[in-house]
Amino acid sequence: MATAATNLALVKPSTFSVPKSRNPSKLRVFTLRCSSATANAVPDLAERPWKTADARLVLEDGSIWRAKSFGASGTQVGEVVFNTSLTGYQEILTDPSYAGQFVLMTNPHIGNSGVNFDDEESRQCFLGGLVIRNLSISTSNYRCAETLGDYLAERNIMGIYDVDTRAITRRLRQDGSLIGVLSTEETKSDEELLEMSRSWDIVGVDLISGVSCKSPHEWVDKTNSEWEFKNSKDGEAFRVVAYDFGIKHNILRRLASYGCKITVVPSTWPASETLKMKPDGVLFSNGPGDPSAVPYAVETVKEILGKVPVFGICMGHQLLGLALGGTTFKMKFGHHGGNHPVRNLRTGHVEISAQNHNYAVDPTSLPDGVEVTRVNLNDGSCAGLAYPARNIMSIQYHPEASPGPHDSDYAFREFIALMKRVKVNA
Repeated sequence: MATAATNLALVKPSTFSVPKSRNPSKLRVFTLRCSSATANAVPDLAERPWKTADARLVLEDGSIWRAKSFGASGTQVGEVVFNTSLTGYQEILTDPSYAGQFVLMTNPHIGNSGVNFDDEESRQCFLGGLVIRNLSISTSNYRCAETLGDYLAERNIMGIYDVDTRAITRRLRQDGSLIGVLSTEETKSDEELLEMSRSWDIVGVDLISGVSCKSPHEWVDKTNSEWEFKNSKDGEAFRVVAYDFGIKHNILRRLASYGCKITVVPSTWPASETLKMKPDGVLFSNGPGDPSAVPYAVETVKEILGKVPVFGICMGHQLLGLALGGTTFKMKFGHHGGNHPVRNLRTGHVEISAQNHNYAVDPTSLPDGVEVTRVNLNDGSCAGLAYPARNIMSIQYHPEASPGPHDSDYAFREFIALMKRVKVNA
């Protein structure tokens, strides 16, 4: 292979004056001679010193977005959703509720704080891929253990960057969440990837069974004292059984910090076995996907209702809605981020919440006696339920945040108060 080399030579610099001017200025004139020569190229010098686009995101609407890859390589299909959080990408990566999805971060600069092994919300990354605008070329954080790219590669998670995330977000807001295919494989044509995106669906798929634990275990870890913000001291200890539909570690840490003794059980754990444990309360956790795709979980919830106090978070909130006879529906693009305003209808207070869900409960389908306690102020959707006669409470967002503000942490305190009241009156 040959390449052309260009030689530049400066010839006879000269000086002249501009005539007919009161303040003549002297200008220097240079003659630049250019010549080129062909020589054998050195392979290393012929390579571009920057990474070029080597990946594609193909959406089911036919749009093709070329980008640069980081993390793992290959081809992966998933539902594309956008997250508006400014920080906390590591907690987002390890949130099991993102199973089956590509997460697009609207914050343009990602990776600057690297990753550490204290902020993980589950045992692994369950999301399908990460889509970002700008990948930081350096990390700066005292807890950083490795770069984001290395972290994803080790966990076989694909990522792309240098793509117009703002344009994709606008498309998702207009058309709703879209199925997409991420690929670094040049052998696959755009048509093949488009067909993959149009032949896959996330609706009606049981994603919970792939993220839940396999056997019961005790949880004892509390929120690290470095991050603890609760002023009150631990009171009476309550025994809680937590159903793992994709539970985040910080939900368990917050419960433990409030004095609860927690047993985590799989999503398929029989209600009869739970009741044999004689818990003071049962937590139905967050989790991924369509709540109507897990009828076994709905039946479990039905068998427990009215027997012990229950608290549902996110997926748990939706399962409670179904167990009470209500219906759920798929939202246009869901709620994903740490800045969603919610009004508590009992107090009138507004809290900024962390949310991650694509489904919601239809409040008009619920029976008499069920109270809507909170609404999302962005779209008016149901964000919380209570059924005092059966000792039920639920919220459609994350009281533990991680990432996000701590406005909603008091929901754990409300659950403690509910268990205490029932125990006193028993």
